[in-house]
Amino acid sequence: MNRIFETPLYPYTRSADQDALSAPHHRVVVVGAGPVGLAAAIDLALQGVEVLVLDENDKVSFGSRAICFAKRPLEILDRLGAGQRMVDKGVVWNLGRVFFRDREVYSFNLLPESGHRRPAFINLQQYYFEKFLVDRLREIEAEGAPIELRGMNRVEAVGLHPDHVHLEITTPEGPYELTCDWLIACDGARSPIRGMLGLDFVGKVFEDNFLIADVVMEADFPTERWFWFDPPFNPGQSALLHKQPDNVWRIDFQLGWNIDRKEELKPENIDRRLRAMLGEDIRYELEWSSIYTFQCRRMEKFRHGRVIFAGDSAHQVSPFGARGANSGLQDADNLCWKLRLVIEGKAPESLLDSYDVERIQAADENILNSTRSTEFITPKSEISRIFRDAVLDLSEHHEFARPLVNSGRLSVPAVHDGSPLNGPDALFGAPARTRPGAPATDAPLGQGFLLDRLGNRFVLLALGTEAPERLEEQGIIAEGLTVAPSQIGKELRERYLGEAPSAVYLIRPDQHVVARWPAFDETATRAALNRATARS
Repeated sequence: MNRIFETPLYPYTRSADQDALSAPHHRVVVVGAGPVGLAAAIDLALQGVEVLVLDENDKVSFGSRAICFAKRPLEILDRLGAGQRMVDKGVVWNLGRVFFRDREVYSFNLLPESGHRRPAFINLQQYYFEKFLVDRLREIEAEGAPIELRGMNRVEAVGLHPDHVHLEITTPEGPYELTCDWLIACDGARSPIRGMLGLDFVGKVFEDNFLIADVVMEADFPTERWFWFDPPFNPGQSALLHKQPDNVWRIDFQLGWNIDRKEELKPENIDRRLRAMLGEDIRYELEWSSIYTFQCRRMEKFRHGRVIFAGDSAHQVSPFGARGANSGLQDADNLCWKLRLVIEGKAPESLLDSYDVERIQAADENILNSTRSTEFITPKSEISRIFRDAVLDLSEHHEFARPLVNSGRLSVPAVHDGSPLNGPDALFGAPARTRPGAPATDAPLGQGFLLDRLGNRFVLLALGTEAPERLEEQGIIAEGLTVAPSQIGKELRERYLGEAPSAVYLIRPDQHVVARWPAFDETATRAALNRATARS
């Protein structure tokens, strides 16, 4: 059995801050060394922003926890330098199957088109993900990036002031204090930072419980997502099966509402459920188990002065759909370039208000989809169950019914329609998938892929037309990327041109589209750059 989560990965060491006569000051402090906090810290440090990560633990997470990582977060991790090791270790999958009672009713493919560097999803235990991010943090730290990670440093109090944040911290060697310009709270669903500021979630807790069992076993199930409604081994409830690396299988059992948690977590009761599903002769080892309740909630605002919440500390959704960690990584991706520009004095603080606008929109989409999934998986009345079962029966033979089946709408990136940062959409006949507010879609380009060429900067992407190699507007630089007509392949044309003969796209550092035109227009581009940085 893998014991990676038992080894201190960033053990406590005394810092110079603990011996200072007055509270030392840092540019940015990130609280929480989970996936979102580590990604945010690495992103900022790669952009030259000094950042300190504080975590009350010194190890990666216990148990696999988040396991499904979607294509867009993998693309973000590519930019941070950790995507390839995730994919190399992870289990790649695109296919899912849905079962009703004892029969398969249909299957689906999440990435039916070609021309993408990354798969629709990989499965990877969260402890590996955290280890890869800590490894990457150590790499850039050794290369001189302004980043530090302190384990066994627990934040006990937060003082929020107009121009700084004051922190009181405890360690194995006693307390100390520090201040920072900005605090990013990535300290999880039970966020102590949120509690210290007297803030809370709004939303809904659903009346149902699910058992997670991570099982190490040799099995011949394919690397697909299998979901059962009302299976013979868990009648009246649901179940889910996913493969992870190292022959670890994630199995979820719906339990119902009025349960005895301690009783359900007893090894003999977990064993009874597993053998009913997998057969009496199954040989396995239980690596981790837990019980969770569906919750679809968020903070009313993610930014409170100089404290900004991201990931589970800001919002919660049910695990079905893989929207938690994937959404949190997109929070960090959205926030960090904006925070850098504010710190550098190139954008007003109001740019950070767009983080609230865009990521609350994304959280609301996730909550809506997660709520709908929960209501389909756990019908709350007999008539709801009758309709649900009728849809499942129809889906076996009738394609029109399959979109109505909801075993967890899987994570997709948010399109920020209506964002205050969006510029004009002046490209007629162009695909909707790459409109302003949408994340750039990958496509083959030369010997590589488009997203690798975009990086974490503003880019003027010119397709079949000309654009300058570099455009500067009040300290904001957009780098040109011109693709000649002979280099425009089928996928790039379909995803960015459509019926248009040529196009110029302005793309943000988080690779979301700002605006698009049929040709370069300097005045319009400068206006769009100012709008994208909240300067107009």
